[in-house]
Amino acid sequence: MDWQALWLTARLAALVSTILVVISIPLAHWIVFNRRRWTFLVESVVSLPLVLPPTVMGFYLLMATGTRSPLGRLWNEWTGHPLAFTFEGLVVASVFYSLPFAVQPVAAAFAQIDPTLREASATLGASRLRTFLRVVLPLSIEGVVAGLVLSFAHTVGEFGVVLMVGGNLPGVTRTISIAVYDHVQALQYREATLTALFMLAFSFAVLLMVYGLRRRPLAAAPMA
Repeated sequence: MDWQALWLTARLAALVSTILVVISIPLAHWIVFNRRRWTFLVESVVSLPLVLPPTVMGFYLLMATGTRSPLGRLWNEWTGHPLAFTFEGLVVASVFYSLPFAVQPVAAAFAQIDPTLREASATLGASRLRTFLRVVLPLSIEGVVAGLVLSFAHTVGEFGVVLMVGGNLPGVTRTISIAVYDHVQALQYREATLTALFMLAFSFAVLLMVYGLRRRPLAAAPMA
């Protein structure tokens, strides 16, 4: 087991999922409750990583974080080193690539809230912010947790985007999925098997958590 790659992957996934929770809640709220006709364009952009090949997504993100891009030049001037092929570059790329996995569960939870509850809150004089904090968000907490878990798991399993933007630098950008690939390339099948089994167990645990959150208890049968 490559513990260095595992620790780097855990740090990356924790940081990315935390950022995505902060981003996804207001973005999902805007998508669900906004009445503008062009909202579907924003939804399409957010969902693009679901259908775009990881290598294509990684290529565009590499160009966006490279030294010739505005973001890359700004980062280089600010920090003194390029953004691509760094841990920070992985964070930026992973946030964009895992965005739909955080936004969609939250948006689905928001969409299931009875509109009359928000209307009743407004009728009682509550502001939009108070209605969101006291009504919308508590009723959608399962979607928020599901988005957090899914974005964390998706970041852990990234390969194509991570390899394109971060390369394969041990201790810097070498994640657990790249470590499996390296073990196979070096014919180290025992190490690859152990790491792959760990990833399998982790993925199964994530699915159990997500489906457990979405499960609803059956209504009690009427007594005879």
